[in-house]
Amino acid sequence: MAVLVPNRISIFAQTFSMKRIISFFLRKVPRKYLQYFSHYVLRFVSLFMRGNKVECPICEISYRKFLPYGRLNPRPNALCPDSLSLERHRLMWLYLKEKTNFFTADLKLLHIAPELCFIKIFKNLPNIEYLSADLESPLADVKMDVHDIPFEKNTFDVVFCNHVMEHVDDDIKAMSEIYRVLKPGGWAIIQSPQDYSRETTLEDPTITDPKERERVYWQDDHVRLYGLDYGKRLEQAGFTVTEDRFVMEMPEERVTRYALPKNEIIYFCAKG
Repeated sequence: MAVLVPNRISIFAQTFSMKRIISFFLRKVPRKYLQYFSHYVLRFVSLFMRGNKVECPICEISYRKFLPYGRLNPRPNALCPDSLSLERHRLMWLYLKEKTNFFTADLKLLHIAPELCFIKIFKNLPNIEYLSADLESPLADVKMDVHDIPFEKNTFDVVFCNHVMEHVDDDIKAMSEIYRVLKPGGWAIIQSPQDYSRETTLEDPTITDPKERERVYWQDDHVRLYGLDYGKRLEQAGFTVTEDRFVMEMPEERVTRYALPKNEIIYFCAKG
């Protein structure tokens, strides 16, 4: 007991400290700079986290636990230090592998606001013609405003655009632009943070104070908080939307093993 108690205190202190460090950097350092250097630091950290309690299906490395992640109250067991995947990224990876033709069909992909955990893998897939785009990210191939996508209609087979719509001025316009550049028969995955206790989306253009936005919308650069009507908003842009409860149908041990979000709905958006 004399050995175990100090060890537990040490682990708690390390976890608490890591939460504070990650929260500080997420709040104070612009995302584009974090994308430049964070993966180098975290891959070193990962060497001290190896184990067999959780596993990232993207990099296929196992750990004692994942890192905490979040701006205000960092979620425990969230961030893979090697792939830099979060819960939602690991869920999307499994969904693409098990419920779509993404890894087998010849597809032209537009990846908006590209996630670092996916960029290199998607770019190197032999069946994918890959193009990334973002308004600010230094990792993107094309600088682009999602309200005005600079490509002809019917250009892409697939579009990924995750955690963007809560930031944009006119989300229906942005969704409609994605619909326009998709080929007939094409599909998109367009995820956003949601409050599943709300029936309708909360948005108020008079809320401009960053602290108030953080309180109401969960983040100071968000301009709305989606409710259960999110799929209806995607349908306004023209999509046929399937609200897939993929993760809710998984065995609990698999959800735990990959540290997946337990109640995230995947919005599979088809054109035509």
